[in-house]
Amino acid sequence: MTADASAPTLWWERPDLCYRGGDLHLAGVNLARAAWAAGTPSYFYSGERVRANLARVRAALDSTGLRTSVRYAMKANRCAPLLTWMKMSGLCGIDACSPEELRLAVSCGFSEGQVSYTATSVSDADLDALARHPDTWINADSLSMIRRLGERCPGRAIGIRVNPALGVGYGTNELLRYSGDRVSKFGIYRDQFDEALRLAKAHGLRVEGIHFHVGCGYLTDQLPAWRAVLDECLWFLGRLDNPRIVNIGGGLGVPHVATDQPLDLTRWAGAIRDAFHDRGVEVWVEPGDYIVKDAGVLVLQVNTVERKRNTLFYGVDGGFNLAIEPAFYKLPCEPVPARLARADAWTAGPRPKATIAGNINEALDLWAEDVAIPEMAEGDLLVLLNAGGYAASMASNHCMRGRSTETLLLP
Repeated sequence: MTADASAPTLWWERPDLCYRGGDLHLAGVNLARAAWAAGTPSYFYSGERVRANLARVRAALDSTGLRTSVRYAMKANRCAPLLTWMKMSGLCGIDACSPEELRLAVSCGFSEGQVSYTATSVSDADLDALARHPDTWINADSLSMIRRLGERCPGRAIGIRVNPALGVGYGTNELLRYSGDRVSKFGIYRDQFDEALRLAKAHGLRVEGIHFHVGCGYLTDQLPAWRAVLDECLWFLGRLDNPRIVNIGGGLGVPHVATDQPLDLTRWAGAIRDAFHDRGVEVWVEPGDYIVKDAGVLVLQVNTVERKRNTLFYGVDGGFNLAIEPAFYKLPCEPVPARLARADAWTAGPRPKATIAGNINEALDLWAEDVAIPEMAEGDLLVLLNAGGYAASMASNHCMRGRSTETLLLP
């Protein structure tokens, strides 16, 4: 599948996401036609893109020569058909962060031994549920969790989530760094780590691994900072008597704007190999965004075209409650028409700049501001790219406008 010969290759286009005959296609499916059938707002996910992303990460890890495992962070997207598709690929397990996620993963075909559990502010009810899944690997996030888990599951092997006080995320976006100068709720810092080990031993728990996750969306330019995180975490690993597993978290990012370059997985894997080649441990990674984000889109309908003072607004029938990252985390959003009115729509002179506004009665409900896209009319369909991760899974029913559909596109 290729883009139209008459159309430019836009920065986000690829063989499975491109214009054909003026219509945007994902995984061979005409999105305008599919959205008219499903209604809007509607999410569409490419199963083949998800499998290709998984295979790419899997191949990079294999190149390290280490024992490795991919544990997809299902909080990124918990669409049940998609989870089952991943299970059938045989390329990954699951990382869950609540008992309901654990139960959903098992219902979609994953064994409890293929699920790891990483959560924070864990309740007694959560721990009671985990006790009923003895084959699920648990990463303990706090001294309190270690104590209460040991009371329920003496003799169990666990990991400890650590906090290296270093973070890395998308570009310079501080909102997407989970560790750093500001004290974080996540994990156990150096000054409490020995206490954590003593507490685990006193309660009969065997600490056989560490876990760390320090941010979201990092790309190639952030790899030196990420390598520094790996080096810092070796201190924690060295405190264990018999380390068996190192979970390096997720955070692998995808491009959001034209100037972003895809993450260099060869360099990423090289940093992993350099850090752990002589440690005798199995390395787990739990990507979420990298696996599903660029495999999904959100299709909305333009219902209002109106100029207010010096700003052209395109109002659409879905708001930030359907995909909160642009509003809450300031991640750039790329809106594109589902159907081009003319073949040269992207090249015929200057395009008017517009602000894409959602239908939620809140001032921050803006998908994108001052973006140059082909002119649109009321009734047209607009596609928001990179909606496969942390969109539907984080959606709410704010203003009772949470209705949407999700469709998995398979070959």
